[in-house]
Parts: sequence; structure tokens; C-alpha cells
Amino acid sequence: MCDYRMNEMKKTTLALIISLFIFSLVPISADQRKPKTKDLPPAYREWIEEEVVYIITEKEKEVFLQLQSDKERNIFIEAFWKQRDPTPNTPNNEFKTEHYRRISYANNWFGRQSPSPGWRTDRGRIYITLGEAKTIDRFENMSEVYPIIIWFYEGLAEMGLPNAFSVAFFKKDGVGEYRLYSPLQYGPQRLMVNYMGDPSDYVSAYRTLMNIEPDIANISLTLIQQEKTLVPRPSMASEVLINTRIPAAPTEKVKDTYAEKLLRYKDVIEVDYSANYMDNDACVDVLQDRQGRFFVHYLLEPSKFSVEPYEDKFHANLEINGNVTDMENRSVYQFERRVPIEFNREQIEQISDKLFSFQDMFPLVQGNYRVSVILKNSVSKEFTSIEKDVNIPSPSSLQMSSLVLANRVIENSRYSGQNKAYLIGSRQLVPSPRNDFVLSDTLHLYFQIFGLNESMKQNGKLKYTLERELTDIPLFTKNISDYAAGGGFYESIVLAEYSPANYKLKVSVLDGQGQEVLAEQDHFFISHFPSLPRAWTLGLPMAPSSDPMYSNILGKQYWQIKNIDRAATLLEEAHRSDPNSDLYALDYCRVLLNRKDYRKIKAIAQPFLQDERRNNFLMIMGQSSQALSEYAEAITFYKEYLDHFGTNINVLNNVGTCYHTLGNMEEALIAWEKSLEIEPDQEVIRQKVEAIIQ
Repeated sequence: MCDYRMNEMKKTTLALIISLFIFSLVPISADQRKPKTKDLPPAYREWIEEEVVYIITEKEKEVFLQLQSDKERNIFIEAFWKQRDPTPNTPNNEFKTEHYRRISYANNWFGRQSPSPGWRTDRGRIYITLGEAKTIDRFENMSEVYPIIIWFYEGLAEMGLPNAFSVAFFKKDGVGEYRLYSPLQYGPQRLMVNYMGDPSDYVSAYRTLMNIEPDIANISLTLIQQEKTLVPRPSMASEVLINTRIPAAPTEKVKDTYAEKLLRYKDVIEVDYSANYMDNDACVDVLQDRQGRFFVHYLLEPSKFSVEPYEDKFHANLEINGNVTDMENRSVYQFERRVPIEFNREQIEQISDKLFSFQDMFPLVQGNYRVSVILKNSVSKEFTSIEKDVNIPSPSSLQMSSLVLANRVIENSRYSGQNKAYLIGSRQLVPSPRNDFVLSDTLHLYFQIFGLNESMKQNGKLKYTLERELTDIPLFTKNISDYAAGGGFYESIVLAEYSPANYKLKVSVLDGQGQEVLAEQDHFFISHFPSLPRAWTLGLPMAPSSDPMYSNILGKQYWQIKNIDRAATLLEEAHRSDPNSDLYALDYCRVLLNRKDYRKIKAIAQPFLQDERRNNFLMIMGQSSQALSEYAEAITFYKEYLDHFGTNINVLNNVGTCYHTLGNMEEALIAWEKSLEIEPDQEVIRQKVEAIIQ
């Protein structure tokens, strides 16, 4: 919040401020924008420059101009109106209907004395922005005052406006169209015909106008009702009202994050979802398990959770798509989850007024990454997402995890022994992404420190401090050795002795000499309400850390970041732990192919060739046989692959190469010509074909 004040000043200083305000309001011309509105098709240019010009946010406009097709623009426009629909579950969008009614009204009534259409006039702009005034006073036939119209508004505080204020329009010098009146730019002097007083003496001008018409005088220095007793000079707050707060009012409650998400995911999510982005609260934390593996824990609380009734049940179907990329935007890991949900009537009544929190986790190898997770509900065709940069540290480097602040814990969780988001041993933490608490809560704190050496483990300390309004509140200091080894650090803080306010919790790691070597902090607040809405939680339990699936996942991640040796070690570990898994065997074989260990590939794959899993190994068996100069066998595997999976250019070319090496030019020619039919732009293959034909 900002307080606007203005000292009494002379006309020259006022003129300078006025010019600064006017300059700040001059829009950037279309020629300066990239991309440009003039490049839009006419219908979309009209939409953004005329139909929604007063109600669109800068972010929405920026995104709209980056869209490349009419299909994308239509999806955006649909999403634009949905974000403003006060009753999204009904077929009518009352906001959209009212907005176009206002435009029609403005064009019919406010353009008659202007060369511009009504929507572009000052009265049209205010009417479209704020709607009908509660009362209208007209002073259009007075001999001593230029024509002026005063619109009075009340009850628009939810739009970020004063509870009661006026907007005035007058004919400057008595001619032309009605212009928006500014106390700072014009003052009471400019409202009176033939006023002869000192142009800089606002008080005298106000008193003169008060004798002519008090209602006009009351708005001549301030437009805001509560400033009526403070009228020695033009109101700066009124200037802010008409130049900043009123233009921003239509977007006060608009959460335009959806526009960025639509642009980001327009090529990823299905069209049915594109216009249905839901805001969310979320948090992402990196924690280490007891075996030294790092997991990304995350939770998403979408702004709403929709179900579909069918007979006596209520259904939702969640689809989770995760993607992890490195700093060069190369994909490192992708995952999917599908979670069908069914409630009976009693269950749906229990959660109908609660938030919904989806929680999950996945392992990740050392490095810096961008994590992106999309959560879709296929029943309602709604989606939400999070994007977060994460660092997976080296186990040997001294680092500290983020602080996890939970409003409750579940001791002796039934999922103990498994992996589950925010499950630490047998203790299930229940955090809120808003870090919100009430006085009756206990704040449960958990964090980890990585890379502690023996000296720090024996001599180091942890110092806990609260900060409120820049004042430190020491909590306590404990020895690191007081905590159980390898389990992280857990503390609970009873909040009853504190007052509602915003706080910052800081944990400092001190060495043996008491010097701070590491620290983490996080903000939280204690509400003055006796209780807060808490979410019902859906978390997906996963296998224990000893399960070979984690070695397989991490091995493939190392493969993606080109750490082949580490990938081979982990993929071999997964295969040895579960030699009957065709998935683990095939992933390991791919690393062996890179290492040219073809005999080992054939030995590993052999058991899987005896059943329906055979098809998964046809390609790699063909490649291995070809590399071992076992061309006839390679041809057999390749042809079986083509029969099962269909045409593949690389496989056709390999078949041709094998036949050519065996001296069977006729079959080689058939394979290569088929390849060229599919992809003619293969110069090397074309030359081989021409060499056979000649």
C-alpha cells in the first residue's frame, strides 16, 4: 500500500506533476510492440484494441500477441471470458453479457458529440469500466459554470476502489465533447466561466464555486467522499483514482496466470483443457532418503476440485504429467500418473467445502533442473500446473534443504516403510503451501543438512530464531549431536504464546566456534481466525527405497545427462535385483549397446525371447546380431520387428545393409527402395541403389 501526499505548490510545480502523469499514461504505440497488434487478423485486432481494451491485463495482452494461429486465439478468448465468469457452472457468462451491453450503450449515447465512437470517449471508457453510476447529477445550463456531469459510485471496494467516490466530466471552455475532470490538472478555476481570480489560489476558487453550486464545488478538489473535510488543495489521491485505480479496477480480481500457462502448454495439453486453467498454491522440496537418494516432494492445491455425479457416486479422474529438464532444456525425466477417484454421497459431503491437496514425489539425480508438473481432471477438463527450479546437491557438499513447515503430523503412519510425499520415517508431515497457522496449532518443522563432516556432527549447533516486524525472537539452540543420526531434524513449536502476525523462521548452522556457516529461512503467518480451511489430501504411496525401480529410474536419468558409466552401474543394479523384469533388462541392454557389448546383450535378452515379451527385444537383438556379423540372424529379427511394429526406415536400411553384405543384391534393393519410397531424401541410400542398378 502506498500513501499519496502532496504539499501546497505553485502552478509551475503542478504543471510539472501533471505532465509527468500524462506522460506515464501515454501508451506505447503499436509500432513499438513486438509482436504488433497491427499484424493480427482484423477480427482479433478489433477484439484486443476495441472490445476488451479496458479490461484486459498487460500479461494477457502480451500472451495474446504471441499466439500464432486463429485456433490458439479462439482458445485464449474462451479462457479470457471464463476467468471472468461469476457463475462458471452455468451456460451463461453474466460478465461477458454485461460487458458487451456496456459497449453498446456507450456507442449509442456517448459518441454523439465526438468524432470518435462512444466506447473511445472518456464517458464511454468509465462506463464500460465501472458500469452505471448510482446517481447522476447534470449541470449543463448554468451561466457561470461550464457544462458538467457528475457520476457517483458506491460499493466498489472489491474492485480496489474507494467505498464512495465521484467521476466528473465537463466541457472544457464550454465546447466539444465531455472530458474527464481532474482536480489536479484543471482545478475549480477551469470549471467556472470567466473566472478572474489567481489561477494558483485553489482555496479562493473553491469558495467562489461553493457560492455558485456546492455540489460542483464538492468534487472540484477531491473526488473521494472521505476526503470531503480535507479541501485546501487538489487531491493527489483523486488523481491516482482516475489515472491508476479506475483503469486497474476491471483486473483487480482477475488471476491472469492462466494466460502464461495457456501459452506455455498450448502444444502439450489437449484443446478441451486449454481454456480451463485453475490457479493453485504449491510447494516443492528436495529431501534425501536413508539410502542417500534424493527425492523431489511436491504438493498442488488447485483452486477447485470438480466431480461428476453418476447414479449414486461422484467421480473424478486425475492425470498427472511430469517433466524434468536440465538448464539446457534437455529432457531428463518424464512421468505419468493416472488416479481415478470415486466418492459416495457421504464422502462428498465431508469434503465439499474443503481444499484439495495432491501430493507426490519422484527421485532425481544430482544437478540443476526445471521441474514442471501438469495436473488434469479429465472429468471437468480442468488443469493446473507448477514450474520450479530445483537443485539436487552433491551428498558431500555442505548444504541445507528448504524448511518444511507443517500444521500437523501423523505419527506411526500406516505407510511407514514405503515412500510417500512428506513421509519421514513413520511420521507423515502435513504442510500447507501457504504456511498458514492459527494460535491453537503446533508448527512442525523438518529439514535436512547434507554433507556434515564428523567435526560438525560432534561440535556443531543449530540456532532457531523467529523474526517479527524486523525484531528477532530467539527460540533455542541445540547441539547437532542431540538429534538422531541420519533422520533429519524435527522440531515442534507451540504457537499459543505468540500473537497473530507475519513471521520469519530461521535456522542457522553454527560451527564449533559458534560461527554461522549455513542458514535457511521461511515465512509463515498466524491468522487471527480461530480456524482455517484445511485440505483433504491425496498422496500416492510408492515402493520402499530398496525397490529396484529407483535404480532403474535414476540410471535412465544419468543416461539422459550423458553420464554413461553411472547409468550403466544403476541399470545393471536394477536388472540384477529383478532379472525377470523385461523393462529393466531392456534398459540395461540399451546401455550395453552404447558400450558395444553385444554378446552380453544377447545373453540378457535370451530368456525374454521365449514368450510374448520377445517383441520388445527384436530391434536390439537385430542390432546386436548385425554388429556381430551374424547377418542372417539379424535379418530374421529385423523382419519380425517390421511384421509386428510396421514400417521403420532405419530397420529397412539395416535389412538392406545385411542383405548387401551377404551378397543378396535383389533383397537389398527391395529393402532400400521401400525405404526411399517413405523418405526420398536419403542421398546415401539412393547412391547404394543406383550402384546396384548399374
